[in-house]
Amino acid sequence: MRKPLRRLGFAAAALLVAATAACSDDATETAAVALEPAPAEQQLAGVCPSTVVVQLQWSPETDSGPIFGLLGPGYKVDPDNNKTTGPLVINGKDTGVKLEIRAGGAAIGFQTVPSQMYVDPSITLGLAHSEQAIAAAGTQPITAVTTLLRNSPQILMWDPKTHPDWKSIADIGKSGKPVVVSKGQLFPDWLVARGLIKKDQIDVSYDSSPSRFVADPSIAQQGFVNDEPFIYEHEVKAWNKPVAYQLLKDLGYENYARTVNVRADKVAELRPCLKKLVPMIQQSTAAFIADPTPVDAKVVDVVAKNPKMSPYGAELAKSGSRALIDGGLMGPDTDGVIGSFDEPRVQRIIDEFVPILRAGGANIPATLDAKTLVTKEFLDTTVTK
Repeated sequence: MRKPLRRLGFAAAALLVAATAACSDDATETAAVALEPAPAEQQLAGVCPSTVVVQLQWSPETDSGPIFGLLGPGYKVDPDNNKTTGPLVINGKDTGVKLEIRAGGAAIGFQTVPSQMYVDPSITLGLAHSEQAIAAAGTQPITAVTTLLRNSPQILMWDPKTHPDWKSIADIGKSGKPVVVSKGQLFPDWLVARGLIKKDQIDVSYDSSPSRFVADPSIAQQGFVNDEPFIYEHEVKAWNKPVAYQLLKDLGYENYARTVNVRADKVAELRPCLKKLVPMIQQSTAAFIADPTPVDAKVVDVVAKNPKMSPYGAELAKSGSRALIDGGLMGPDTDGVIGSFDEPRVQRIIDEFVPILRAGGANIPATLDAKTLVTKEFLDTTVTK
């Protein structure tokens, strides 16, 4: 799912490019640190690939924070290839392999993560949403081994001054006003199938710029709770006031966001690695929930070292992390385990999206079920907070 650009920043980005170009290459690398080795049971050398490659859905943000929590000091940002590489650490200790985090979105030509995983077999893990995995199941099947978020941060937002009578997405549907989204989104079809908006309201002209919303506040627009509400109030100077919004999850949109996936045909090959690595991702998620501050700073630094990316400031990072944590979008699932899945919920997601996707021409296997889409095999059930 394509995520909109989170910041205006076109002029600011141009200035940043110029400033960064004047700096030496050393500006992209943090100081090397001698790390204590992790305990034997957390050593990944010889078990995992020598470099564990993680493909993000979009530019680095704190909604992928637990992945950055595994990135140790001495990391290097490669702006030419939109990737960051450093030691893979757990509790600050070296696991013996490297971690490479690759940006998505524009960096991969706006391709989906499942398609990128099949184009580039060097990718170990890819972040995706449940509906993306369902859509890809016929030709590019992936299996989720854990998840960073337990609920989707997807919102529809509107101007409360223009529409004081809008209290929910259902009110938007009743109004008949345009719902502006970017092309390729799947959630608008879900809203139509639920009878919450009408098909002729969907406007796929969203180009990631705030200009349309600023010029015509009569529309509703897509967004993410950890981005747009803060950005429009504090960073879009032509707006500079609060927006109103509703989370889709509050309407029964159950999709998991930021699931951590492997190619379905690589589960067996990666099994020894996943048995050790997945609990580390869970632990990193728990640490992020407890205190996102160190990861916030790391993500801000990574973005600052890549002039191709829109600026991502400390206040936005802090606000975004708190929106995810305080809003309950991160945390233990129904079984009490962080990074786990509720399999009946996964099946409901499949049951809802398969008809929508098939109506659009997607080839979804008849055998697709919750145990195909996700696995709880590698989870550490003791990671509960």
